[in-house]
Amino acid sequence: MGIETRRRILHLIGSPVDEFHAELSRLYALGCLLALEDPHRYEMHLAHVEPGGTWRFPRALSAAALSSAIPMSLSHAVAHIEQLEVDVVVPQMFCHPGMTAYRALFDILGIPYVGNTATVMGIAADKAKTRAIVAAAGVAVPAARVVNDQQPVDIPFPVVVKPVATDNSVGVTLVHDRRQYAVAVDAALCHGDTALVEQYVELGREVRCGIVARDGDLVGLPLEEYAVDPVTKPIRDSADKLARSADGQLYLVAKDRAHAWLVPEDDPLTDRVRAAARAAHRALGCRHYSLFDFRIDPQGNPWFLEAGLYCSFAPSSVIAVMAAGAGTGVGELFAGVLTELDQEAKTCTPSH
Repeated sequence: MGIETRRRILHLIGSPVDEFHAELSRLYALGCLLALEDPHRYEMHLAHVEPGGTWRFPRALSAAALSSAIPMSLSHAVAHIEQLEVDVVVPQMFCHPGMTAYRALFDILGIPYVGNTATVMGIAADKAKTRAIVAAAGVAVPAARVVNDQQPVDIPFPVVVKPVATDNSVGVTLVHDRRQYAVAVDAALCHGDTALVEQYVELGREVRCGIVARDGDLVGLPLEEYAVDPVTKPIRDSADKLARSADGQLYLVAKDRAHAWLVPEDDPLTDRVRAAARAAHRALGCRHYSLFDFRIDPQGNPWFLEAGLYCSFAPSSVIAVMAAGAGTGVGELFAGVLTELDQEAKTCTPSH
């Protein structure tokens, strides 16, 4: 592909909320930029939103490059983006505004972006809404109640108490009896106005399933299974997902065989989970790709837990790991999503 046909790609990075989400965004975005580096195909641009909402357009993601980039207000940033004349945006933000309002901004600007829409991301960020939608589509979900206080609910112990709108298992507690219940609810309500009290599904296994849209089909990727144990690790918590090194650097925990591994294609669980994931994908109105967590009971029945509808296109991103297990590298995965985006644009273009 010649230089003249290069795509101008804008990576939307950072977080207006806090430095943790901004750092997480940069971690994934850096991996993506390295994996997709191909000057013959892509002209990469960076937009970084820092806590408080200031925009910068750095040449790289180092601390020096970020600090030397000119700070801009939203209005000036929008003008700068329009001058760049980018072809497509890759959202790399993990905070709630980043997954919703900032995607909606590009809808307003008429600039296409890869991945799920702001509306779908908003639904997926609410575990209660997501459960209701996929349950209506026939996907099995554990019994649950939404609460905003410590009043007991009509679900027998043990239960899992979690915030309705957080990621990375923040604020999640397994509760065995009434004495633990109030403390767990209070912990969950520290992260929002409501909490979800969910029936504990006896542990068989816990897996994630990724779906990728290709030419009208929903292709199931290899399942990723997580290290859990009925006694020592009955549920995954935040320590299983993110941690910091001795020098304070954020890193991803569940990226080695001790924490996660791909499930063989001939595992009898694979087809059952993929069928449920495809149903959830359609019910939520997903596009391009999707990712879902399932609890597997001792009888082998999958139970939907939650949706995580993002992919950063870094090699460490879950969908990228799954795709690699099926023989599809990050470059091919990204190119396929761009093809889907192009096909959608043609479908939406009125004929003359």
